[in-house]
Formats: sequence, structure tokens, C-alpha cells
Amino acid sequence: MKLGPIIGGILLVAGTTIGVGMLGLPVMTGFMGFWPSMLLFSICWVFMLFTGFLFIEINAAVGGRANLITMAEKTLGFWGKAVAWVFYLLLLYSLIAAYISGSAPLFRQIFPGIPMGLAKFALPLLFGGFIYLGTKGVDWINRVLMGGLVLAYLILIALIPPHIQVNLLSHVSWAPFAYAAPVVLTSFGYHIIIPSLATYLHHDKKALYKVVIIGSMLAFVINGVWQFLVLGSVPLEGANGLANAWQHGIPATGPLANMIQSSWVKIGAYAFSFFAIVTSFLGVGLSLSDFLTDGLKIKKSWEGRLLAIILTFVPPLIFVFSYERGFLLALEYAGAFVAILLVFLPAAMAWTLDSPRFYRTLKGRICLSTTIVFSALIILINLLIRWGLFDQFLQ
Repeated sequence: MKLGPIIGGILLVAGTTIGVGMLGLPVMTGFMGFWPSMLLFSICWVFMLFTGFLFIEINAAVGGRANLITMAEKTLGFWGKAVAWVFYLLLLYSLIAAYISGSAPLFRQIFPGIPMGLAKFALPLLFGGFIYLGTKGVDWINRVLMGGLVLAYLILIALIPPHIQVNLLSHVSWAPFAYAAPVVLTSFGYHIIIPSLATYLHHDKKALYKVVIIGSMLAFVINGVWQFLVLGSVPLEGANGLANAWQHGIPATGPLANMIQSSWVKIGAYAFSFFAIVTSFLGVGLSLSDFLTDGLKIKKSWEGRLLAIILTFVPPLIFVFSYERGFLLALEYAGAFVAILLVFLPAAMAWTLDSPRFYRTLKGRICLSTTIVFSALIILINLLIRWGLFDQFLQ
């Protein structure tokens, strides 16, 4: 296979993985410190890489242009299709809620006079029109925004290192380790694009494996550098600390901009937040709008597209107005949905495969069973967080 499509696939995997989750990662992992967070990154990356391999094999076994819903139906029957349907919707709704909530403080920075309630409508109102126009509209604006995202990231990694304090990186606390697992897991989710990549790479499994391994490793490195920069320059405690940001559901770029008294860092931090949120919002919003249009058999007229847009944004807006910590809370919920949709479900689907034979051997069954147990642990952690049983570790 030519190198061009492989490089394109690697960038698609990395681009899907790198996004708004980066804004919440340092806030959620700040309680444990840099080194424990990198261990958690490694664990989640390994499990998500393995389930990425499962997606490749399942897609190959089902054949054709199979999407996640089709893969679940062909391997697990009606219940698999139902689980895929429900949790696909829940995952994308929770992510859109996170984007809307996370963007509101940024719009208030740009327009200081507007109330928070109005700021929460800004993202759907300003960028929902591109989603209404479809793939062409999103593709056009996304190219501009991705350029801004890369530029803002380069500004930050160039200017922050002189402000890093080694003593901040030495902080270690294992008690909150599990608390951040759902958000970290969500930040390594790229699996939904694998069926599209399979078509793009002409169902070349060897090329797909390369793309998933290199693309996810690239995302791991970029996320790791971001962790190093933020946890090394922003303390846990204090008015501008990560603990305060966690309490109020503020993305990591907020305390970062306040701690480092540099106009360029402040501009880079807010620009990075804005571009990360909007690019992720456009991709997920388009995916959900198209999914609802196809799944509910909505006509592709202007009225149908408008209905799909309304169904895409109204439920997340209701969630955002119901919870003050909407940004981080939505990411925490997304962790449970990712555990079901992208960890448990592929392991369950792979359990039914006749080929490759590895999944029917003892080692294969152990790998699949371990993956299912891991997904159950993430779901349990989410329940414990909802019941407030982790709050004592975040003091």
C-alpha cells in the first residue's frame, strides 16, 4: 500500500484521539500527580489499543462497509444492536454537553458582558449552521480551526517550559488513581472511525494495524507532553490551582493562563481551548446529526436537517443547564459509555468470532475476559463517583 493513505489514516486516528479531552485531563489527574497519571495513561492506552485491534478483526469478519451498529447486529444479534444504538447516542450526547459547557467560559472571556446562561447557547448558535450544511460545511471550517489548534499548541509548548517547577511534578498520591480513569479512557477513544478507515485503506488489515498503533502512540505522546506542561506549572491548591478548577468544572487552560503571567501564554491557552472544543464539537455534532438522520429515517430536506439539528443539541443543552460542573461531569459520564461501547462491546463481539483462532484459545479468552472486567471496573467507578464515595480522596 502507498504511504500516503497510511499517513492520512495515522493523522485521522491521532486527530480523533486528541481533542477536548486534553482540557479535562490535567484537572482530573492533578490530584494524583504526573507520574501516577502517566501510569494510568499507559494502562488505558493498552486496553484501548487492544480493543482497537478487536474492531479491526470484527470489521474484517463482518465484511463490506459495516459500521458499529451493523457489526454489533451481525455478531451479537438484536441485543448487540440495541446496546450499540443506545450507548452510541449517550456517548455522543455526553460529549456534546461537555463541549457546550466547556465553551461557555471562553465565550464570556470574548464577550465579558453576556450572562453565563446565554454563553451556553453560543457554540450551537455560532457553529451549528456548519453542521446543518453537512460534511462540506464542516470540512471547510474544520481545516481553518485545526490550523489554529496546531498553532496554539506550538505556542504553549514553546513558552511554558521556563515556568515548570520540578517540585510540582514530584507530587504523588495514589488514592485518587481510579477517579480519573473514566476521563483518561475517553481520551483514547478513536474506535468509531475504524470502519471508515477500513474502507479508506481497502480493508488492508496490516495497514490498519500500523495506523492504529502509530496514531494512538502519537496521541499518547502529545497528551503526555500536555500533562507535563500543565502539572509542572500549575499547583494543585490555591485560587488558581487545579483543585479549584475541578470544583468549578473549569478546563485546565483556565488556571494555566492565570498562573503564568504572560499575554502570549494566555492567548495560547484560550485559543487552544477554543479550537479544541470547536473542532471536537463539529466532528461529534456532524456524526450525531447523520446518525439520527439515518437511524430515524429523517428526510434529507431542509426541514429534516433542521429537525436533526434540534434533536442533536436540545438534550445536551438540558443537561448543561442542570449541572454546574457540566464540562467535567459530562466527560465522567462519557467514560462509562466508552467503557460499554468501545471496551465491553468489542470484547463481546470478538468472543463470537471463528477467525482469527486466537480469540478461541485459552490466552485469547483470558485477554477478552480481562477486557470485559476492565470495562466493568470503569462502570463501577462511575457509579461510585455518582454516589460521592470518591470525594474523600479529592481533599
